[in-house]
Amino acid sequence: MFKRFTKEDIHSRSNIKSSAQRGLKSKFIDQFPDTESAIDLIIPKKSQVILIKCEEKIQLYSINDEVVLFQHFDDLIPHLKVVHKFPEAFPRVQVDRGAIKFVLSGANIMCPGLTSAGAKLPEENMEVDSIVAVYAEGKETALAIGKLVMSIDDIKTKNKGIGIELLHYLGDGLW
Repeated sequence: MFKRFTKEDIHSRSNIKSSAQRGLKSKFIDQFPDTESAIDLIIPKKSQVILIKCEEKIQLYSINDEVVLFQHFDDLIPHLKVVHKFPEAFPRVQVDRGAIKFVLSGANIMCPGLTSAGAKLPEENMEVDSIVAVYAEGKETALAIGKLVMSIDDIKTKNKGIGIELLHYLGDGLW
């Protein structure tokens, strides 16, 4: 999504009202319930949130000139720096070592990279379109954020095709 993202993709910048900021926080907590205890650290109460509208229906939410989340259609997605600060607050999957170079070049994640030795999927099922943090075998921090194209159960049983659509990764235009 941000593979070739530049300043030319930005259309407008505007401050959002405090009521819209509260709505943004509650929507983010609805999507990621584990962030409730840290939401005031992610989006501080007295801070001014700036909405940056971009190409392809992408909206960035920035605080102190640093993007903290972005929105693509209805999905609120945390910036990787937020995931690095609060790793336990987001659902996670792990890819094997062989997938790392492909993920860091912006490729979608294939099912075999999620089911082979060294990869880990959550025990409980997650539905299609769930947002997940992507970690790599042997690495401490997340290297990407993606959206499930198949449910976790389907990834485990089919083991074929694209499992996760990559949204944001280390080194992309948004990073």
